Amino acid sequence: MVTRPPVRRSSVGSCLVSDRWLWPAGSATGVGSMPGTDVAEAQRVVLGELPDLPHLAELPGRGPGAEIIGRTSAFLVDMPVEVYAGRWRIAARPGRDLRRALDLLDRDLDQLTEQGDGYAGVVKVQAAGPYTLAANVDLPIGGRVLRDPGAVRDLTASLAEGLRGYVEDVRRRLPRATVLLQIDEPALPTVLAGRVPTESGFSAYRPVEATTATDALRELVARVDAPTVFHCCAPDVPIPLLVSAGATALSIDLSLVTALDPLGEALDAGVGLLAGVAPTSGARAASHKDLVDRVRTVWRQLGFSAGLLPRQVVVTPTCGLARASLSFAKDTLAACRDAGRRLVEE
Repeated sequence: MVTRPPVRRSSVGSCLVSDRWLWPAGSATGVGSMPGTDVAEAQRVVLGELPDLPHLAELPGRGPGAEIIGRTSAFLVDMPVEVYAGRWRIAARPGRDLRRALDLLDRDLDQLTEQGDGYAGVVKVQAAGPYTLAANVDLPIGGRVLRDPGAVRDLTASLAEGLRGYVEDVRRRLPRATVLLQIDEPALPTVLAGRVPTESGFSAYRPVEATTATDALRELVARVDAPTVFHCCAPDVPIPLLVSAGATALSIDLSLVTALDPLGEALDAGVGLLAGVAPTSGARAASHKDLVDRVRTVWRQLGFSAGLLPRQVVVTPTCGLARASLSFAKDTLAACRDAGRRLVEE
């Protein structure tokens, strides 16, 4: 095992914070999406239930421009998008679809600014990664951006520039906060495996080489210049690739992890873990005791010191909560918060 950093007191609440990990010990957060269409209420829930590591609430239920692809497409610089036949595609010029996406994002950031006024801890914001975007956005001539390696490079560079501005905007709005950028790459495993289907459905796009993806994501992280967590709630998360790309932390659904060695190596290298353990559906939200047990079970299997657990690990839902009721989402975030605190206390 590597030598771990000392722990110091922080001004963020009364929790312990390590010199290596940004968040207070015993933190919890959400993945991003929340139910409903009332962003003010959703952001109040997030800030109320997740005081140590809140995130910008995303409400895909508002329709095109609020869901992950349209929302992230709005960050692209000099690469406007539009909705055509129910899909996002690269457009010749900015139009109403892009204006709507930008307006929704501005409303979300305004709520974060107003309700988070004076916040001095870590705040998380989210966006789709370049490969998830390339697998879901069409070229003007048809076909996914993924079909054209040059277009993927252009999209990645455009996204990096847009995300740099996004992070800077949040820093201006919350000048006392530390901004943690989450890059959502749910499609990355299928992109690497060559399993993204073409429009006909009879074939698939060629796989992207792991080295190509690593270099692209590393360049994006470097250009944005912010601590970055990569989120992937799919099976076969390419953990070594994401670590090599510069991940500060990994956000994964622990129930989908079948090979523990790559995860253990990442944690041993000091990468943080946003541990997805709280189910996002069901008759009722999981109890915080169940979440504590799930986190501890995996931690014991990995063989790490129990003292590191509440410092290196953040408790989260397994994925977004957009399809839940608001009461279920609130209860789930509260259970994550209580689980994190219990990990510190015991």
